[in-house]
Amino acid sequence: MAAPDAPAAARPQPRPAGPRGRPPRKKGTSAAMLLIAPSIVFMTLLFGWPMVSGILQAFGGPEGLTTANFTRMTQDPYFWSSVGNTLLLIVVMIPIQFVLALAMALLIRAKPKGSSAYFYIWAIPLAVSDLAAGLVWLTVFTDRGYLNSLLASFGLEPVSWLAYDNYASMFMAVLIAEVWRATSLVFVIVVAGLQSIPKDYEEAAGVFGAGFWDRLWHVTLPLLRPSLQTALILRTILAFQTFAVALALTGQNFPLVVGETYRWYTGLQDANVASALALVVMTVSMITAIGYLKLLKDQSEAPR
Repeated sequence: MAAPDAPAAARPQPRPAGPRGRPPRKKGTSAAMLLIAPSIVFMTLLFGWPMVSGILQAFGGPEGLTTANFTRMTQDPYFWSSVGNTLLLIVVMIPIQFVLALAMALLIRAKPKGSSAYFYIWAIPLAVSDLAAGLVWLTVFTDRGYLNSLLASFGLEPVSWLAYDNYASMFMAVLIAEVWRATSLVFVIVVAGLQSIPKDYEEAAGVFGAGFWDRLWHVTLPLLRPSLQTALILRTILAFQTFAVALALTGQNFPLVVGETYRWYTGLQDANVASALALVVMTVSMITAIGYLKLLKDQSEAPR
């Protein structure tokens, strides 16, 4: 015998359609938009308006919009050398920092005796400003600094590490100071990423005969991909902005792109060319970040 029909009140009623047959909006969506609206307005004013002003200033001139500022920028004798120095510093520095940060993070994860002290000691440079780090290393590499004093104690001749005609030693001094100052940022991000990886995966791989390098390459690094991606983007963008360390160590003898922005704005009193340089740095940073996101995208998440 067929069951009697359910009463009309117990049947699920269709949701009333909105205009043109569309379902009505949820009230929660409107409430959420109202809650985040102040933050959106604040972030727009904090980042959007200065960016628009900088772009207008980069293309601004006495007769309206122009590209003359970019022409002056590229014709400056320091510009191309600053571009070359910045790119060389990034290409050499980023791999060194990631290898050191990963090695230190793996050592912390192994929990040797005193590992907590190692973490705090290696994180100390995070609290040191760029200029302060440059001044600290200036006491090491200057002609009468600690390094030459050490050489003299062994009966060796002092070396002009920061002389303008000794490009290799200048580059090494800036590289060492910047690696010391900024590796701690990558280190902290990698440590946080390693803490989110269960040790069960590595233990299971070890049961099946995988050695340390096999576990590192096939288990740890793939699971660490999001943290490495974040650290790589942040560190590369911040590396484009490096200049205080080089300024403290070498002055104008080792120019960098952001240092040129500072020189045009304060020394040459030309805010338009300085804005053009800042726009170049911002554009390159954005392109680099997008390139990293596409290059390091997890292929397993790609749509099939």
